[in-house]
Amino acid sequence: MKNQRGVSQWLTSVVVALVLLAIVAVVYWQSQIRLTAAYHAVYLDSGQGYFGQVQSLGSPWSPYTVLTDVYYVQSVTNPETKQTSNILVKRGKEWHGPDRMIINTRHIVLMEPVSETSKVAQLISESKK
Repeated sequence: MKNQRGVSQWLTSVVVALVLLAIVAVVYWQSQIRLTAAYHAVYLDSGQGYFGQVQSLGSPWSPYTVLTDVYYVQSVTNPETKQTSNILVKRGKEWHGPDRMIINTRHIVLMEPVSETSKVAQLISESKK
């Protein structure tokens, strides 16, 4: 009986140590991610791409990434010439008027910074004038 109690305490100590180690690893990992650009391109596993300001990244406790000031590319076809052009559209003009996107982080395939000199950054800047 005494031996079982010792094994049980040992297992409890090991589990507590592993949980603490996991917490330290997650905090360290998140501290290494630096989002220095004003806007980021976020591509989802559905093929959709968005450009926005990353307000928060997911974590094990909250697996959601939050984007604000979100834009997306929409293809428009001229019915007369059949020519297709792409325009940058700001989210929020939809019927439900969203002010942010809350994305399940497991659906994010790629996230990268938008350069201040890129066409996307220029279009976003022009839309704010």
